[in-house]
Amino acid sequence: MTNRLAEAKSLYLRKHAENPIDWWPWCDEALATARAQNKPIFLSIGYSSCHWCTVMEGEAFSDIAIADYMNTNYLPIKVDREERPDLDSIYMQALQMMSGQGGWPLNIFLSPEDLVPFYAGTYFPVDPRYGRPGFLQVLQALRRYYDTEKQELQQRKALIIESLLTSAVLQDGTTTELEDHELLRQGWETSTGVITPNQSGNSFPMIPYTELALRGTRFNFESRYDGKQVCTQRGLDLALGGIYDHVAGGFHRYTVDPTWTVPHFEKMLYDNGQIVEYLASLWSAGVQEPAFERAVAGTVQWLKREMTAPEGYFYAAQDADSFTESTAVEPEEGAFYVWSYSELQQLLTPEELTELEQQFTVTPNGNFEGRNVLQRRNSVQLSAKLEMALSKLFTVRYGVSSESLETFPAARNNQEAKTTNWPGRIPSVTDTKMIVAWNSLMISGLAKAAGVFQQPLYLELAARAANFILENQFVDGRFQRLNYQGEPTVLAQSEDYALFVKALLDLQACNPEHKQWLENAIAIQDEFNEFLWSVELGGYYNTSSGSSQDLIVRERSYTDNATPSANGIAIANLVRLALLTDNLDYLDLAELGLKAFKSVMERAPQACPSLFTALDWYRNSTLIRSTTEQINSLIPRFLPTAVFAITSDLPERSVGLVCQGLKCLAPAESVEHLLQQVEKSQVRA
Repeated sequence: MTNRLAEAKSLYLRKHAENPIDWWPWCDEALATARAQNKPIFLSIGYSSCHWCTVMEGEAFSDIAIADYMNTNYLPIKVDREERPDLDSIYMQALQMMSGQGGWPLNIFLSPEDLVPFYAGTYFPVDPRYGRPGFLQVLQALRRYYDTEKQELQQRKALIIESLLTSAVLQDGTTTELEDHELLRQGWETSTGVITPNQSGNSFPMIPYTELALRGTRFNFESRYDGKQVCTQRGLDLALGGIYDHVAGGFHRYTVDPTWTVPHFEKMLYDNGQIVEYLASLWSAGVQEPAFERAVAGTVQWLKREMTAPEGYFYAAQDADSFTESTAVEPEEGAFYVWSYSELQQLLTPEELTELEQQFTVTPNGNFEGRNVLQRRNSVQLSAKLEMALSKLFTVRYGVSSESLETFPAARNNQEAKTTNWPGRIPSVTDTKMIVAWNSLMISGLAKAAGVFQQPLYLELAARAANFILENQFVDGRFQRLNYQGEPTVLAQSEDYALFVKALLDLQACNPEHKQWLENAIAIQDEFNEFLWSVELGGYYNTSSGSSQDLIVRERSYTDNATPSANGIAIANLVRLALLTDNLDYLDLAELGLKAFKSVMERAPQACPSLFTALDWYRNSTLIRSTTEQINSLIPRFLPTAVFAITSDLPERSVGLVCQGLKCLAPAESVEHLLQQVEKSQVRA
């Protein structure tokens, strides 16, 4: 017997279709039913590759006693946060207000009449353990509270909604030249501190912080940090650590330790796009470690092999868990990726195993539940013998050699994973939906890597994905966020607009002769401005006014999480568009956006590195006009606030023109002179 979620397009929602809980999707009918029946709403938000979401689905959400009580006393609603990041953002903020921390699954209790939350938590076990109450106890206590403590309930909700509304409206700031430069320095120092290695906790890529830290190294700010060393170490941690799949490419979500050793094994498209862009930027900045180029190349091969749809777009994610055999009831975390020592002894020659142990963290006892996650010990180029050993492991995992495996089919659900006759190990489930924002991050990463490493394949993959979005993601003239097997759906949100415009501008930067990328960026930006710009406050709302009736507040994304904030990216885009089009309306909007978020930049620089990146663009933007040949020579260089325009109309005896914001310098009469002008322009603050 299935519930309403059986008809959902979302893989995450369909995973709950056989729960005894009478789940609803988030929709007008569900909200109206809760009001009519005066039932508090139990809203549960997660995503398909979330490990603890999967655990709770198999435990509490599959428990008959819990389901019976839930169905009688609540209106249960399931939301995929990847479909509705606007809902997730609001209620995650509420959870953090109530508990001081966040995470998924996000389980939150709402009053039906106004959708204001009154209690929230993350994972709830069936029975009391881990210092957490049993889920049925929680449900019973909260229903009693809802029914009997009306006055306190209203007071509690009033405090929560007031806090949410206050955080959604920020005070305007005013800028001066000196203040901006000092603000940029403070933002850089904060982000550099955030990514400085520590001795405890999980290790996340945190690319918005690394991006700001790297671009700030060109200023030589006085600081207690060696910015270049910190940025290099973050690149090494990523490219050498267990977070990278050294056998088949692609980066896992994060590691559960401070040593970058044991990952949480899901692979998210958004992480991989950002990391590829960062490693390419590091390389262009002169940090040319062989491990960086290998990690980028391996990730692109993984993307092409496992994450690219026949139509050219990129899939969203791969699960952390996989089945060890077709008869297994539950999947195991990391099973597709890890190696027992006895396996390695059987698969490799003694010489290969010896070298693997010398270069990787491989031991008889292992480093993950008795098995081995491969982590490199240093950044030297791997020998041909060691590459051959890794190739053997690839063949065991996939059942065929990497050279002959052009495309590896996606297991789209657990049933497919268990019933397909895989030639190697049973793979993790792949969420095959297309998300514009995440595809855009990958397009940007590929475009950057194509320019830096001069790899046409990278540009080809990026262009195909961008063209798919341009040709398929519009319904009745409006941009759409998702695509499920050829069907576009859900109006685009601010991160989709901002990141796709950036992706188009990055493609333009990589190939300036192709004007269509800029033309499409302008068209998308026009729609973004029309439907999401806040005339009253400045900056962009997360959603358009026509699709936000079910939101208790209308937020403007300015904080960076695993992905960069929409407003940080959008403001930088506006500066780039102003340079490329000579339309100063874009620059006016960029200035208004920075003023709108100035107070949070001053008060909480650790929350918003992408806004500081936008400030860097605003203060140090540089337009380089030159010939195709000359610009092609500049593309691989680290020029973080430069845009290129090809022109044949140069002054006599000059090789290029450099413009700083709204003024142009004297024509450069030699390549050396041009480079000198460009480098000075990039640090004129």
